[in-house]
Amino acid sequence: MRFQFTEEQSRFRQELSDFLDQEVPPETRTVFGTWSNEQYQFGRQLYKKMAGRRWPTIGWPEEYGGGGKTFVEQSIFDEQIGYHRVPRVCITSLNFAGPALMRFGSEEQKIKYLRPIASTDVDYCQGFSEPDAGSDLAGLQMRADKDGDDYILNGSKIFTSYYLHADYIYLLARTNPDLPKHKGISLFIVDCKTSGITFQDLPFINGEFAAQTFFDNVRVPRSCLIGDENQGWYYAMTTLDYERAGLERYARTRRAFDDFVELCKNTRDNGKALSENPIVRQKLAESKMNFETWKWLCWKVAWMQSRGQVPNAEASIAFLHGTDVRFKFSQAALEILGFYGTLTPDCDLAPLQGAIEGLSREALHLHGAGTMEVHRNIIAQRGLGLPR
Repeated sequence: MRFQFTEEQSRFRQELSDFLDQEVPPETRTVFGTWSNEQYQFGRQLYKKMAGRRWPTIGWPEEYGGGGKTFVEQSIFDEQIGYHRVPRVCITSLNFAGPALMRFGSEEQKIKYLRPIASTDVDYCQGFSEPDAGSDLAGLQMRADKDGDDYILNGSKIFTSYYLHADYIYLLARTNPDLPKHKGISLFIVDCKTSGITFQDLPFINGEFAAQTFFDNVRVPRSCLIGDENQGWYYAMTTLDYERAGLERYARTRRAFDDFVELCKNTRDNGKALSENPIVRQKLAESKMNFETWKWLCWKVAWMQSRGQVPNAEASIAFLHGTDVRFKFSQAALEILGFYGTLTPDCDLAPLQGAIEGLSREALHLHGAGTMEVHRNIIAQRGLGLPR
């Protein structure tokens, strides 16, 4: 890989960065470990402004409300959103459901769903994991049984992130229980207001909320089926690679690291800056190397996707390395700050508005987009060609 931005891409990156510097004042930026409805509403308003410039979907085709650029520009957008600590909104719709529809949806579905996603008029949540099917997602049991021109959904999903403001749920259900478990699964988009769908709150350790979602004889039309029946597993695995690439995730954590370095330069202990302590310098240098590696692993995935390739092992390598880097940095920061690092945002003495304490909790959230063991298996099987 030989990666370098074009002049046009560099101009877009700078324009977006300047816009976010102006439009996202410090009090509206997200801090690890905190979440509020006010932050979400601010994020939706900001995304509406950016949608007027077609930035959230800059890598989508123009006919679907996009900017007509490449996946590189789309990745620049994701990175800048993370680095400027913009509240997380429309993640499932823009990053997962939208790309899946463009790749596998019918023309009628693209027309119906993609423009509202691109304009950020709607938001989505995801229904993949189940109480007994997490890491072994192919073991899911939720049923979608045919009834004339409709499907009847029964079962439950768990860890449904971003459900509080979702208009649609992007989900997997079993349409043929007689086929092997990786087959017989189909992909659907369902209106969250459909009769028979209920949500039960599940708080996360990182301060956000998910839900267990119940489906009780939920009737949906055939038009909710994305792509071919019984091919949902393969569609889902392709779109999960977009989640695992993680430039937004990288950049949001990198911002915390960069801010922490400045804190160490400007905080004095026994008359000397923290950054003058040899142990602190070693920890910061090690973190710097880890973050640089994480960045280029993420950009390799973006580079592959910009060329129409599907990164499997590469996406898992980036995600797995990033999970490790995030955890190690949070622990190093806690060691450097001592008890100050455990202070939460509601305390005036909390460094960086409590970001280090929040990040230490966020870093314990290890199962998003698959556990570490799942990613190691993907790397072994798809990256090294080892047997299952």
